[in-house]
Amino acid sequence: MANDVILDRILGSVIPVLIVVMIGYLYGRWRKPNMSTINQVNMELFVPMLIFSVLASKSVDLTDYLPLTIGTLGIILGSAVLTWPICKLTGIQPKTLIPPMMFTNTGNLALPLVLLAFGEAAMPAMIVIFIISMFLHFTLGFYILDRRAKVLNALSIPTILATFAGLFVGFTHTHIPEIALIPLDMLGQIVIPLVLFALGVRMQDVSTNDFGTGLFAAILCPVLGLGIAFALQPLLQLDPLQWSVFLVFAALPPGVLNYMIAERYNQEPTRVASIVLIGNIGAIVWMPLALALAPPF
Repeated sequence: MANDVILDRILGSVIPVLIVVMIGYLYGRWRKPNMSTINQVNMELFVPMLIFSVLASKSVDLTDYLPLTIGTLGIILGSAVLTWPICKLTGIQPKTLIPPMMFTNTGNLALPLVLLAFGEAAMPAMIVIFIISMFLHFTLGFYILDRRAKVLNALSIPTILATFAGLFVGFTHTHIPEIALIPLDMLGQIVIPLVLFALGVRMQDVSTNDFGTGLFAAILCPVLGLGIAFALQPLLQLDPLQWSVFLVFAALPPGVLNYMIAERYNQEPTRVASIVLIGNIGAIVWMPLALALAPPF
């Protein structure tokens, strides 16, 4: 019975994600759309709406997610520490490899996968992970590439504001009329299919020149994440639902945002694109593994 649950979870969550990504890939090859404006609207409007609607519509007790927060920080910072000597051994520039190992696809892949695999009940936990990862990416991640980078910038401000606003509403139990919350939720729901579609469009940019580096990173990223996750679980003692979400987070490939930021700072963007895109193709293997390791609840 447990095996049937795991199989249904894998098939019911991974396959729809792959179908949407493939549609994006095929459309990208056909029309070659410029996704920069769409991605900008998604990051500046739809993602903040998703964060706010999830946090505002649920009474999120942050103390319930303290162990999960510690675990998330452990994977992000631990991946950086472990990747540093690997860069020295392989000759890959630390600024090229470390950020993709730290900041994974918590938006494009994890949000829809967790929703499909575990349902709405798991979304607050995934949003907590997403917020921590995004905040660190917009602060520490920018600082790694440019020590003059500002914490508050055009990309980070909408997400940070939406986070604090949603936490305030949820913590104070402030009532928002449903007629106002519904359109915000509708805008937030755009995120999941749109980011998957955009990921599919970007898949055509894979460069064969950096295939070896991309393949190496596609293995390294989830191996580091899962290794740290299992090392931390005896200390964290996460409940089955949070542990399941944490496993998905641990096995995620590098996030698409790494490519956008590498391009902005001219930090080997072609190589980073290969790391990101080949890593996300590798998620076809790693995501079913994470779902299979997740306990039934």
